[in-house]
Amino acid sequence: MARAEFTPAAGFVGLTPVYDVALRVLTRERRWREALIKQIGPRPGDAILDVGCGTGTLAIMMKRRVPGARVVGLDPDPAVLALAAAKARRAGVDIEWHRGFAQDAELLGKFEHVISTLVFHQVPPDGKSAGLRAMFAAVRARGTVHVADYCRQPDWLMRQLFRFIQIVDGRTNTQANADGAVERILESLGGRPARPENIVRTPTGAISLFRVRKGSPR
Repeated sequence: MARAEFTPAAGFVGLTPVYDVALRVLTRERRWREALIKQIGPRPGDAILDVGCGTGTLAIMMKRRVPGARVVGLDPDPAVLALAAAKARRAGVDIEWHRGFAQDAELLGKFEHVISTLVFHQVPPDGKSAGLRAMFAAVRARGTVHVADYCRQPDWLMRQLFRFIQIVDGRTNTQANADGAVERILESLGGRPARPENIVRTPTGAISLFRVRKGSPR
């Protein structure tokens, strides 16, 4: 699989062990994760790929919610994959973990749902497009792609709060998201305007939840 630079889960390698705590404190994590799972609607027999799975929180939540689903986690960072695997063992759930980048998604087969959470605001502009294309390639016909991330901020206050994320993760990659890059790419790939189904306001800016259904082959 491809190898390239990546931004660690908490922005810096040394902060990876506190990533889960930071998410809970700074992003209203439970609210947007629950909203995302409801949006996905996983069912027994579904194959679900979590791209940029980080420490595995969402993958574990889905597997516990729907034990009959096949859940696969993909992330380039071996440190967070080790944390994810340990968390899954403690939770007593069986999840497949793979090391790789978003653009490697299509190498893992076909899925009913392909998901990315809080990944693309950390990715360089060219990588955003390549990663989202690969996610669409990994979805079966009539399957869905889901993105939950800091994207275009809805108002002045959220834009100011989002500056904290830009300091931690770097302005170049995050500004593209704030300028609507994810919405434009999703619209191009999905063939229809990309509007968030839910926006969760947090102490670090608004997190937008998108769902795009892949059309049947022509």
